[in-house]
Amino acid sequence: MNPTFQRWMARATELTRDGKLQRATEAIQAALAGVAARVGPRDADVIDVPAREVTPGGVAGAAPDVTTPPRPAPAPGQFIDGHHADAAAGSRDFKLYVPPGGPVQALPLVVMLHGCTQDAADFAAGTGMNDAAQARGFFVLYPEQSRSANPQRCWNWFKHSHQQRGRGEPALLAGMVREVVQRHGIDPRRVYVAGLSAGGAMAAILGDAYPELFAAVGVHSGLATGAAKDLGSALQAMRAGAPAAGPAAGRPPTIVFHGDRDTTVHPANGEHVRVAVSSGDASHTERARQGDGHDHTRQVYRDDNGRVVAEHWVVHGAGHAWSGGRAAGSFTDASGPDATDAMLRFFFSNSLPAADATQPGAPA
Repeated sequence: MNPTFQRWMARATELTRDGKLQRATEAIQAALAGVAARVGPRDADVIDVPAREVTPGGVAGAAPDVTTPPRPAPAPGQFIDGHHADAAAGSRDFKLYVPPGGPVQALPLVVMLHGCTQDAADFAAGTGMNDAAQARGFFVLYPEQSRSANPQRCWNWFKHSHQQRGRGEPALLAGMVREVVQRHGIDPRRVYVAGLSAGGAMAAILGDAYPELFAAVGVHSGLATGAAKDLGSALQAMRAGAPAAGPAAGRPPTIVFHGDRDTTVHPANGEHVRVAVSSGDASHTERARQGDGHDHTRQVYRDDNGRVVAEHWVVHGAGHAWSGGRAAGSFTDASGPDATDAMLRFFFSNSLPAADATQPGAPA
């Protein structure tokens, strides 16, 4: 018997023993989907490169679980498991880092979207975002893609049904964010989203689809919203680059990181993400070196009022990896400038106007 199938079925048995029947059903569905993936066309959804996984992620299916009861508030300083379900959009597992100390005021939230073959634990380990959250005091939400939705856990950024407000994965993720914001008393004016590769492409989509929810966006080694509509156009965009679809107006401030030797997602895509936010000339350009590591070029773009609306970092000599990341996670390059630190600086310089901050109960 296939070891992956065995692992999923063992997970289903454990969940059944714990009385979590809906989750057990989802695990069985994921196991069966894995079998189908080996004999059917599901591998057509695999558009990224393989990477090792630090730990096995939680198994989640696409079937909604509307009976999940509210969870009690966790103690601060924990990395906890969660599950979000929506009757229309489906369900996904997630992990949430809750900073220590107990807030005296509402804290920010950074949403982190992993790349293909990764999960929350892997992405957290590679980016070091939880350590930054502990030091600076903010929450970190890691949604996890399920294998039943994509056999390699890619977010489905390249499908037209997952690129719009109120549909597919954008609606599911926005609902998850709203649930976490409400449950943990997070500051709705300071919610940010970042991602790597397929996660970076989905982060761009989320920012465009829900600008009243996200104050700023980080796209690392990703693609612009609408760069593809199906598998064929996705592969073409990854090989050569493709511009964003739709008007640039209203997109949140965005910081872009991309290695100029990325052979998985062409570096031109980073420029397309930036142009989707600001098509003007850079107001500031600098080239620097990170210690003994990679050189990088950083360009800053402002709107007509002088507000910074985009930063574009090109990491020279880097491939398809989180810049400045840690070897504990996959897809990392410790030689680059610290993308985690740069994104947090960019994020925390932006917040939504009070009148525009999303209320927790607002519809998707």
